[in-house]
Amino acid sequence: MPQIHLDEETVERLDALRVDDEEYDEIVRELINIYEAEGLTLFRSGD
Repeated sequence: MPQIHLDEETVERLDALRVDDEEYDEIVRELINIYEAEGLTLFRSGD
């Protein structure tokens, strides 16, 4: 998995989502799965 750098506010928001000391990569994977399941995308192509 690529390394990314997060600002303090983003880390605080991720910490609020953590359950039982869940790793950040697990949270990010779960969020991506939710977006995909709802038919959303993180990237937009031209309209």
